[in-house]
Amino acid sequence: MNLFQSSDKWRVRWINWRNAIVGNPAFHRLAAHFPVTRPIARRRARTIFDLVAGFVFSQILTACVELGVFDRLAAGPVAAESLAREWAMSAAAADRLLRAAAAIGMVERVGTDHWALAADGAALRANGGVVEMVAHHKLLYADLADPVALLRRGGGGGALQRFWHYAGEAGAGSAADVAAYSRLMAASQPLVAQDVIAAYPFARHRRMLDIGGGEGRFVRSVAAAVPGLALGLFDLPAVAERATSAFAAEGLAAQISAHGGNFLTDPLPAGYDVMTLVRVLHDHDDAPANQLLRNIAAALPPGGRLVIAEPMAETKGAETIGDAYFGLYLWAMGSGRPRSARAIRAMLKSAGFRRSWQVTTALPINVSVIVAQA
Repeated sequence: MNLFQSSDKWRVRWINWRNAIVGNPAFHRLAAHFPVTRPIARRRARTIFDLVAGFVFSQILTACVELGVFDRLAAGPVAAESLAREWAMSAAAADRLLRAAAAIGMVERVGTDHWALAADGAALRANGGVVEMVAHHKLLYADLADPVALLRRGGGGGALQRFWHYAGEAGAGSAADVAAYSRLMAASQPLVAQDVIAAYPFARHRRMLDIGGGEGRFVRSVAAAVPGLALGLFDLPAVAERATSAFAAEGLAAQISAHGGNFLTDPLPAGYDVMTLVRVLHDHDDAPANQLLRNIAAALPPGGRLVIAEPMAETKGAETIGDAYFGLYLWAMGSGRPRSARAIRAMLKSAGFRRSWQVTTALPINVSVIVAQA
């Protein structure tokens, strides 16, 4: 059987030739010394080293988050000796961490013994969701301690699946049970929310329902951006209970309603002309994801729209967030997979939507958007 198209055969020949060249140590030595190829050789060496050392870099970041380094240095430079005392470690240990954090661009030295927040450290501190994810990654790293074992057992079965227990126990749990992952979802939503709101004109609609929206951080962002839009949230009963309390505390109960239920088995509320799935579809395997899309298509009025927002596989310039990061994250979670925009649009067509299109976002590494019309 012919396994390749004609164009594929030429590509295989090119791959074999290229790999024979770049896989030759003598070529690397020559490239590193030749002025024209030296930048390429150095860039490739740096890329490979960063891949090998990536876990060490992430642990430097984890130590900084746990010790509150970013908040401590935000007000101005602090002496290394003072930081060592506050962190209950030796001066040598504090110096080792600060130098390591400087090497990955998080802090910078000022004078001989003071340290300040670097530009990348300030940018990271400004995004509370990233800081929360750094702390949360302890669970993911525990599951990835033996990645081959994780892959062979079929995904899930570890710390991350226990954290996101809704993935296997939809509808179960009290408000206290869902508090941890609800807080994480809320903390990681703001930057995504602003990108989605900037990409899609929600003001053209009368009523919007956010499905699987946690404690409602996204709908609260939409409420602030589009004051006249009536809003609803649909999530598990315990999550909806927490959202209702949050809306009441912020004086939003008149604009936002929370509905409790299971979006795979319970009818979705009627009367909404736009529905949203913000980082929800990729959490589910194909069968439940297709069922969810069919349920939404059935609940929307003719001409109603669905806005899907999540990091997507095969996104140009953001490939690592899809199949690399979320590919392994969702496998460890035990549910879902990253999908390309093309795959999602095919699912939408199969679910009964008349048409769909992709919308450009400011930061595709954070979120991509697809709109579908019922």
